[in-house]
Amino acid sequence: MKEEQKIKIKFIGAAGTVTGSKHLIVIDGKKILIDCGLFQGLKELRLRNWEPLPFDVPALDYVILTHGHLDHVGHLPLLVKQGFKGIIHATEPTIDIAKLILTDSARIQEEDAERAEHYKYSKHKPAKPLYTVKEAEAVFPLFRSEKLDEWIELFSGISFRYRYNGHIVGATFVEIKIGEKIIVFSGDIGRGDDPLLRDPQRPTKANVIVIESTYGDRIHPSGTKEKLAEILNLAMQKKGTIIIPSFAVERAQLLMFYLWQLKHEGKIPAIQIYLDSPMGVSVLDVFKRYEDWHKLSAEQCAQITKEIKMVKKLEETGRVAQDKSAKIIIAASGMASGGRVLTYFEEYLGNANATILLAGYQGEGTRGRSLLEGAKEIKLHGKLFPVKATIAQIDGLSAHADQTELIHWLSDLKEAPEHIFIVHGEKAGAEGLKNKIKETFGYSSVIPRAGQAFEI
Repeated sequence: MKEEQKIKIKFIGAAGTVTGSKHLIVIDGKKILIDCGLFQGLKELRLRNWEPLPFDVPALDYVILTHGHLDHVGHLPLLVKQGFKGIIHATEPTIDIAKLILTDSARIQEEDAERAEHYKYSKHKPAKPLYTVKEAEAVFPLFRSEKLDEWIELFSGISFRYRYNGHIVGATFVEIKIGEKIIVFSGDIGRGDDPLLRDPQRPTKANVIVIESTYGDRIHPSGTKEKLAEILNLAMQKKGTIIIPSFAVERAQLLMFYLWQLKHEGKIPAIQIYLDSPMGVSVLDVFKRYEDWHKLSAEQCAQITKEIKMVKKLEETGRVAQDKSAKIIIAASGMASGGRVLTYFEEYLGNANATILLAGYQGEGTRGRSLLEGAKEIKLHGKLFPVKATIAQIDGLSAHADQTELIHWLSDLKEAPEHIFIVHGEKAGAEGLKNKIKETFGYSSVIPRAGQAFEI
């Protein structure tokens, strides 16, 4: 790298919050964006999705995606709409998942806009989606698939490679080599001893690290499967419906795996289980296509899909919701921010025999967080619904590393990084990880604010 080259990192999203991951690297006028995610949760965050991106979009050279979750890829249609025509690098399974998630996100937004227009609860006249299915599909030709552990040259003296990161199928952390410097973007780091995925790889050299901190202040509990059985058996005593809001990627498959195991082990009754998430069903197909990315065998995938009923069409959702027999329903979305789970909420939130089991991180401003915090009523499609169902929570199902696992991920570094930036966390998580890094390694780190830029 030439001595006069300057490297700047600007934190556009996932700074002071868990969602909206976007990190811009500028090297002497060359521009690379790491992830391009949607903001979720609090209204003040969601409103940022409607704002123009704070950089010259047509001048952006590349996008490098760490994985396919909405908070890492969901802004891509708007990036393209604002003039981006470059290459979007990703692993092959990430591309498959991103296509599913972007299409699903656009479809939900179109449906929500139609509903808002019909019931007149949108400020827009007429109500409009953030982006359409057609605009989501305009992203697809820009994807380019890359393999793990292979250096890809972007410019002379600037290259990157992907490393396996657990979390979800296709997820990676990114190492960018600029001359002699290496910048590492952690993406979302997976768990150790995950039932479905292999352990994450770890960086050995980094001048700069940008690390997530979703669970930077806490330790995941053990005995998750046993706790799940306990909650389910208690809920089944009321002979009501159990609704589990779930992310369609990895969380839904993990829940299906555990429920399948518990039924076969006789630890829960033989109750009908539904997966009501077309995208969740499609992600199972991704698992089948990329066996080298996870631990499940083809036989296990087949057995799980055989024993759990897949709800594919919207009219089926209505029939399942109105069926009053005891059942377990896994439905998207994981924070109850949209999707088919809201149909079940309309039917069962006011039912004292029903149980809503929250099985993952619930972001600020989401319905899931409101339920956890004891809300007495929840707004759905412009109407308020009383909460009489039992609200339960199970920890330990998260696909994110906890504090101990985040520290372990840093443990193979041969030398102290020059800079550590802590992102993708609420205040407690980011500060908890910052303090633990200092205590364990003696390294100082920075928690950047949204829009803040650093020259390195």
